[in-house]
Amino acid sequence: MGLVAAEFERNGILTVTIQLLRVVAEKVRPPRALCVPFRHGYPLDAPDEPAKQHAVIEAALKMLEDQNLQPPAIVDFVPIE
Repeated sequence: MGLVAAEFERNGILTVTIQLLRVVAEKVRPPRALCVPFRHGYPLDAPDEPAKQHAVIEAALKMLEDQNLQPPAIVDFVPIE
């Protein structure tokens, strides 16, 4: 997804990838990556936990708003409890 995101960015479309493995984001270097600490298959956290899922989406969207965040940028998500 990081390579696709980079191509979108070259065409003027801002992107954020949600990464389960930080090491992948570090190697691929997408324009913006939100690294989440969840198990594979659950990039938005646990099923049937809408508050937690919304927190991930909100964090990703905030990366797009942050004018100080220069690509490539990797941000670690801190889950809510």
